Amino acid sequence: MKYPLDAKDSFENSMLFWLVRYVKFKLSSLSNKELRDPKALATVNYKLSRDIKSIEELDGLVKISRNAGLTGINTYFNPLKKIYETLKFYELSSLKVIDEELISEVLASVTGGLSDASKKNYRISVINFFAFLDKQNEEDGKAHVFDINLKNWGGISGVRGQKLPEFMSEEEVNKFLNAIKNADFKVNTNRNKLIIKTIIFTGIRVSEALNLKRKDITEEGDLYIIRIRGKGNKYRIVMIKRHLIEAHIDAIAINYINKEGYLFINKKGTRLTQAYVSRIVEQILFSAGIRKEKNGAHMLRHTFATMLYKKQKDLVLVQEALGHASLNTSRIYTHFDNDKLKLAAQVAEELNG
Repeated sequence: MKYPLDAKDSFENSMLFWLVRYVKFKLSSLSNKELRDPKALATVNYKLSRDIKSIEELDGLVKISRNAGLTGINTYFNPLKKIYETLKFYELSSLKVIDEELISEVLASVTGGLSDASKKNYRISVINFFAFLDKQNEEDGKAHVFDINLKNWGGISGVRGQKLPEFMSEEEVNKFLNAIKNADFKVNTNRNKLIIKTIIFTGIRVSEALNLKRKDITEEGDLYIIRIRGKGNKYRIVMIKRHLIEAHIDAIAINYINKEGYLFINKKGTRLTQAYVSRIVEQILFSAGIRKEKNGAHMLRHTFATMLYKKQKDLVLVQEALGHASLNTSRIYTHFDNDKLKLAAQVAEELNG
């Protein structure tokens, strides 16, 4: 069913109206292969069909959907939420006054300091949302067409301006590992230590760790061979020395395996969330006296990749270990090639002398 573009009594309410419908549309079009709580998703869809009163209420429903397994919804909604909150300050009279110039201005405001990858996510989110509006709005048999494409916005081609990933130094890694060893979570200590060690020792994504089943881990000599299902349902293999995690696996194998075989679950038998894992990482970092701008669990993946390149100087190895589709994605981890930087420092000294 199509609706007038200004479907409500104010700009804010009209845009919220369309954001609700867009989220409902995306939830039905995203892949549901990772869906682990169909009942929660059904509840969200029902509530989206009712009258949503605020962006905060919509944000809460999006988070429930993400935790139910539709993690991709964040990529589409979070940029639009920030754009919505910024547009409120413009005190616009109608959605029809939005054009590409205004959207570019707002994007410049809300994406300052973000990486090129994040800026691309914002661009894709905006284009998809306004394309949805182009097709779904109608009044008196006519539709308002925004035709927003942002082809020249943000200077996001290539890798210029890409932010360096947050990672730990070798000294910090040693402190972090000692903090893991001494950590006491009261309950689920082995489970929590296992997921953190698995991520930092293999560089797998948090989402990949949360999808691990016991049958994905097999033994081969002194190694564990771990079968990972990555982005786009592409599979790869990572390896880890058995002695690093064996005690934790043995300790939780009986108590925490649910009927689907997932390894990292809570007392209700459902998988842990990424937010929970990040809180564990923050707790360990705090106890180790390590402060980072970004303390989430994804920082452990960056740390592994950084250390791997530093030790091996093999970019293809980094690509394969991390499951990157493109070698260019892995190239960011060459940012600290200390040997070459020391040569540069030596040249500078010779010039001075």
